[in-house]
Amino acid sequence: MLTHRLARPLLAAIFITGGIDSVLHPASKAPAADKVVGGLPDTLGMNARTEDLVRLNGAVQLGGGLLLALGVFPRLASTALLGSLVPTTMAGHRFWEDTDDKNRAAQRIHFLKNVAMLGGLLLAATDTDGRPSLGWRAHRSLEHAAEHLPAPVGHS
Repeated sequence: MLTHRLARPLLAAIFITGGIDSVLHPASKAPAADKVVGGLPDTLGMNARTEDLVRLNGAVQLGGGLLLALGVFPRLASTALLGSLVPTTMAGHRFWEDTDDKNRAAQRIHFLKNVAMLGGLLLAATDTDGRPSLGWRAHRSLEHAAEHLPAPVGHS
């Protein structure tokens, strides 16, 4: 569908550019990410610095963005991007903590922009591109199989 071919790269562009930046320059994002990461690596028994987690998140965004833009596994790519956008938003746009009114307003806009991107990713993650969903196909297959089962023995 033409709209999908246009919309996917448009949605993916921010993740590709942001992912590249996070992979190449994780130190600039680490202080904000620390607010979300906290002691998570220790809790999970990981030996990772915040910069490593920022770089990993950036790699997910870069890879997911490229896959989404190319229309390769778009539902899986969108789901991965959903998972990476939540901590990115919570780390980078904590408008409720900002005491400067101008900064608070700017961060609120960025936060809401990310919420809008979450909405777009939800649509992309559940879009079947005009084909029936997996749930519908599974249900239909079960119905079809039930129609072709032999009658139980002893019943007429």
